[in-house]
Amino acid sequence: MKTASILGVQFHAVTKKQAVELAMSKLRARQKGYVVTPNPEIVDLCRRDPEFMGIVNHAALVLPDGIGIIYAAKILGEGLPGRVPGIEFAEDLCAAMAKENMRLFLLGAKPGIAEKAGANLCAKFPGLVLAGTHDGYFKDTQQVVDAINAAGGADAVFVCLGAPKQEKFIAANIDDIHGTLFCGLGGSLDVFAGVSRRAPDIFIKLGLEWFYRLLKQPSRIGRMMKLPKFLLVVIGERLFGKKG
Repeated sequence: MKTASILGVQFHAVTKKQAVELAMSKLRARQKGYVVTPNPEIVDLCRRDPEFMGIVNHAALVLPDGIGIIYAAKILGEGLPGRVPGIEFAEDLCAAMAKENMRLFLLGAKPGIAEKAGANLCAKFPGLVLAGTHDGYFKDTQQVVDAINAAGGADAVFVCLGAPKQEKFIAANIDDIHGTLFCGLGGSLDVFAGVSRRAPDIFIKLGLEWFYRLLKQPSRIGRMMKLPKFLLVVIGERLFGKKG
């Protein structure tokens, strides 16, 4: 599979449709693995945390979630077909899983959110089986592992704890959990539950979802400033071979 290197993170050059097809092939073959969806902020975390970089690059699928990654690929001359937002990948994967009555476990968010997200997903995609849920507020990791296994395991486990916690949780526990494909999906459960909303389609199509979030939450300005800083590092890499 062709990859694109962005500051050390090896993204898979696939479309959203191809990503879902690859994920389904792994589910059918029961090939354990995990999916990560880095944005510029996560790439920056990888640069500062070699362990995290290793976990991300060991994933079965590394998908570009964030217009900043696409900008970076163009600057560096790397080929990426386009954004593959984690939440869209997850929704399309649920639709495909539903056709084969596959089992999904949801982990993350505040108490009650995963249950609501699961109910909404099952209503939207008849045939999808909700194996179980667990909130993201836990101290005992083993208790979560036991809860997933006690639910009978799952074909896919959506781990929504935020980066890098979710990826490190997956890497540390994947061998002990009765599941096949693990997906790190940040705040997706809040959207699936209807607690928060994505940007209107026009913002998404124009790659301005980040700007919509800023309009809704001006307090995010500090986080948003990381994007131009990230692109400056990318330009430095292009011009001088420096990784920042």
